[in-house]
Amino acid sequence: MKALLVLCFGFVALAFAGESVFSGSDLSLLLALSVAGGVIGLGITALGGAIGMGNAAAATIAGTARNPGIGGKLLGTMFIALALIEAQVIYTLVFAIIAIYGNPFLPESKMIVEAFSALLG
Repeated sequence: MKALLVLCFGFVALAFAGESVFSGSDLSLLLALSVAGGVIGLGITALGGAIGMGNAAAATIAGTARNPGIGGKLLGTMFIALALIEAQVIYTLVFAIIAIYGNPFLPESKMIVEAFSALLG
């Protein structure tokens, strides 16, 4: 756990190291924080999803071993549960992409929002 925490902080430090290249502007700090937040959030969500999928598969295998007659029903239920777990990871991926590319605090995002509102209204 300590190694994972040190690795996480190392990646955040690497993101901040690029700030001096862009002459220390606040925009580069915002981009670095957006990328770091997206990557860390997606990593935590993927880890949780993998643990949840492993638990669901283990419970299905144990249930089928106890009662082989209901193996088909358990398998269908497991696939539904796996799809719901994976959907949460995909939602986090979408939020990470929005945080990196569609960040509302970036200057170009204001132009994109104005273009969409002009199209819709």
